Amino acid sequence: MSQLSQLAETLIGSEIVRLGNEISARIRNGEKIYNYTIGDFNPEIFPIPVGLEAAVVKAYKEHYTNYPPADGLLELRNAVSHFVKDTQGLDYAANEIQIASGGRPLIYSLFRTVVDKGDKVIYAVPSWNNNHYTHMNGGVHCVIPALPENNFMPAAKDIAPHIKDAALICLCTPQNPTGTTLDKKELEAICDLILEENARRGQKKLYLMFDQMYCMLTYGNTHHYDPVSLRPEMKAYTIYIDGISKVFAATGVRVGWGLGPAHVLAKMRALLTHIGAWSPMPEQHATAEFFAQKQEITTYLASFKKELEERLWRIYDGLTVLKQKGYAVDSIAPQAAIYLTIKFDLKDKRAGSKTLDTQSDVTDYLLNEAKLAVVQFYAFGADKTSPWYRLSVGTCKKEEIDEMLAKLEAALQKLS
Repeated sequence: MSQLSQLAETLIGSEIVRLGNEISARIRNGEKIYNYTIGDFNPEIFPIPVGLEAAVVKAYKEHYTNYPPADGLLELRNAVSHFVKDTQGLDYAANEIQIASGGRPLIYSLFRTVVDKGDKVIYAVPSWNNNHYTHMNGGVHCVIPALPENNFMPAAKDIAPHIKDAALICLCTPQNPTGTTLDKKELEAICDLILEENARRGQKKLYLMFDQMYCMLTYGNTHHYDPVSLRPEMKAYTIYIDGISKVFAATGVRVGWGLGPAHVLAKMRALLTHIGAWSPMPEQHATAEFFAQKQEITTYLASFKKELEERLWRIYDGLTVLKQKGYAVDSIAPQAAIYLTIKFDLKDKRAGSKTLDTQSDVTDYLLNEAKLAVVQFYAFGADKTSPWYRLSVGTCKKEEIDEMLAKLEAALQKLS
C-alpha cells in the first residue's frame, strides 16, 4: 500500500468512537452491555426540546435548504448574543459570533488560526481531543498532568513555567471527560498569567480557547465561571466554544458558536468557508426561533438536569458503597456535565488463572464480566496506566442502574 501524507500516516482516530462502535456492534448481536462510553444521548431517554424539534421541522417545510451565510444567519447570531447575555452576562455583538456545525470545526479553525507549526499548545490531560488537534496542526504538545486532588483540573502554578512563547491555552469547564469544574480562584490566576504574558509580548499574542459546552449543566452548589466575566480584559484573548449539542441533548442537530475578537473570528470564518463545516440552514433558523422561547428553555433544563443528576448520584452512591465494602474502586462526586469520574484500581489482581497485567486488561475484564463499558482516561491523553475512567450517563436507563451495580460487584468479587 502506498504511503500517504505524514499527517495521514501519524493521525490516530478517536479511541472513544472506536470503542463505542465496537460496543454497539456487540449490542446489535444481542449482548447485554451497559454502554456508558459515548458523550451522547439516547433520544428515547433524552429527546431534544419539543419547541426546537418543531422549529426544525417547520424550517425544512419552509424550504430553508440553501447555503447559510459564512458567519451564520444574522438572526441566529443576534439570538446567541441575547442568549449568552441572559445566561452569563456576556456582551458579544453579532460580528463577534461565529456559527458552525458544532464545536469541532470551531476548535479546528481556531487552532489553524493561531497555532503555527512548532508553536506550543498548553493543555491538561485528561482532556478531550486537544492532543489530536495539536498534532494535526504541527504544534508542540505542552501537557499539564491534572490530578485527582484538583478534581482533574489544571492549576495555574503548573501552567506558569510553560507560558512563555505559547500560542494557545486550552481550557474546558465543565470538563470532558471528568465532569468537574475549574474553580474561580484558579481561573482568575490563569487569566492573570495570560494577561501578564500578553503585556510582555509584541504582535503575536497568547490566546485562550475556553470550551464551555457543558456550562449550563451544573449541579448543586457548583458554579460555572468564565474568563471574561472574571477579567474583562480577557475579551481580547478569549475564544469561547459553545453550542446546543449538550445543553439541549441536540448532538446531531449541529449548531455551535464561537465568541471572540472579531479579527480572530474573521480568519476562522475564512477557513470554514474552505472546509464547508457550516451549520445547516434549517437548524440555524430553528435555533434562532427556539432561543426566543425562554419559558420552554427554563422548563426543559429543569427536567433535563434533574434526570442527569439523579443518574450521576445514584451511580456515585453505588460506587461509594462498593468502596466501603473494600473493593478497589473510587469516584469523584458529581459536579457538572453528563460524566462521572471513576477509578478501578484492579491492575495485578487475578481473575481465575489470568492476571490483569495492564489497565487495558482491567477495561476488558469490566466489559466481559460486568458488562460495563466505560472509557479509560488514556483515550483523553492520560498515561496508559491511569486507573481512572469516564462514565457517561447520556444513554443510562435508571431502571438498569441497580442491576449494573450488582453485576459490577459480582465481577469484583471474583478477583483476588
